Amino acid sequence: MLALVISSDSATGLSISELAEPQPASNEALVSVHATSLNRGELRLLSIRPNGWIPGQDIAGIVERAAADGSGPAVGARVAALVDQAGWAQRVAVPTDRLAVLPDDVSFAAAATLPVAGTTALRTLRHGGDLAGQQVLITGASGAVGRFQIQLAREQGASVTAIAATRHAEDLRGLGAEQVVEAIDLAEEPFSLITESVGGKSLAHAIERVAPGGTIVMFGSSSGDLTPIGFRQFVPDHEGARLQTFAYYTSGPGIGEDIASLLALVAAGRLETRVALTVPWTDIAEALNALRQRSFSGKAVLTITG
Repeated sequence: MLALVISSDSATGLSISELAEPQPASNEALVSVHATSLNRGELRLLSIRPNGWIPGQDIAGIVERAAADGSGPAVGARVAALVDQAGWAQRVAVPTDRLAVLPDDVSFAAAATLPVAGTTALRTLRHGGDLAGQQVLITGASGAVGRFQIQLAREQGASVTAIAATRHAEDLRGLGAEQVVEAIDLAEEPFSLITESVGGKSLAHAIERVAPGGTIVMFGSSSGDLTPIGFRQFVPDHEGARLQTFAYYTSGPGIGEDIASLLALVAAGRLETRVALTVPWTDIAEALNALRQRSFSGKAVLTITG
């Protein structure tokens, strides 16, 4: 089969190479990949992984061989999945508990936007408990995770304040944000849940705005800056608040079930997926450049040919 692999001999750092076919374990289905989406975390992986490594975590495609143990969907089922690696390939072996069947009216491209970004949004919000009537603050709100967080929080009855550049304000209000402000130090409410992906001064300001007993979920640090943290930042006025780190790969089982719940919301018209850029996998350089330059809001999707 063909796969995109890291190659120091290529100008893009990647090349399409012929590799051996995956050999699924008994609990794994072999999936023919039709679409995969890019995540910002993969930019770092491309810089640190060795030659021959296959990137890719979000996949959507068709089951080519069902799992030998009888679990999971049958041959021919349209599916989406989150894999640890090797998604930028024509075929990939996937544990069946990480697979979800696509509703008929959800496209491969739309489904491919969900596994990493969608489950991250869903699981970070769960740290806030019952969100009905709660004040939620989302930093980095114009990114793929932030867009899903806005919609899912509103779906659960929360009042959402989004932190994003002014040019995104109308778009994010359309997704359900009640307030959109350009900087976190302009957000005035105390918030019971804050999802924080910027770090540095943004995290410091988040601590200033968390309600007593509230939660700040840290799931990224796009600024690359550290934040000095001490007891007196919390006392007085933020007693009992907690900082919770989140990484999707340590967030527990049930990934397939969560992807299925997100797909159901998409099919019902209650969750928008934003495919901002779609290119064939042979044009990976275009997609990576756009991702590095943050030139779009939403997700970039690669289509993979058989």
